[in-house]
Amino acid sequence: MAVSFPGGPAAAPGPEEPLALLSACHGRIARQCATLARLAAHLPAHGSDATAQTAAASVRRYFDTAAAHHHEDEEEDLFPALIESMAGSDAGCLHALVEGLMQDHRRLAGLWEPLRRTLSEIAAGRPAELPAPQVQAFAEAYATHIRREEEELLPMAARLISDDALAAIGQAMKARRGGEAG
Repeated sequence: MAVSFPGGPAAAPGPEEPLALLSACHGRIARQCATLARLAAHLPAHGSDATAQTAAASVRRYFDTAAAHHHEDEEEDLFPALIESMAGSDAGCLHALVEGLMQDHRRLAGLWEPLRRTLSEIAAGRPAELPAPQVQAFAEAYATHIRREEEELLPMAARLISDDALAAIGQAMKARRGGEAG
């Protein structure tokens, strides 16, 4: 586990702690959603100024890369490992959880795409409106999804997935990010 020293934040978990890394990503997603909401409030008074352009590019880059990798980590590695850990058992509730989370990923991608287009316009310095209800719907959908993963998925994965399987997940996460996870 990462250790926090007085005066400084804890180091981000690495690929040797894939569940902690996924959980840390949830915090970063929430912070990006908050930035998106601040940007929506900023635009009416200031337009696509330098501050808005920087924020828009940053949020777009985060959701296009790190958040996309996060969903891939789950769908390609964590979910299959969790289902494998239940082989031979009645895993109906687990299959329902995984399917529900994958449906969430598809819904989040659908909510993200129009925001992404708008953020591209803002990042390019062009006038654009970022409707607060659209931002709120995206942020609320992510918050609900994150809560379900934190309360159900990650604790179940910690209980059921073997250390070897977790190590393999961590290595896949690292490879997905070009040799760096976090």
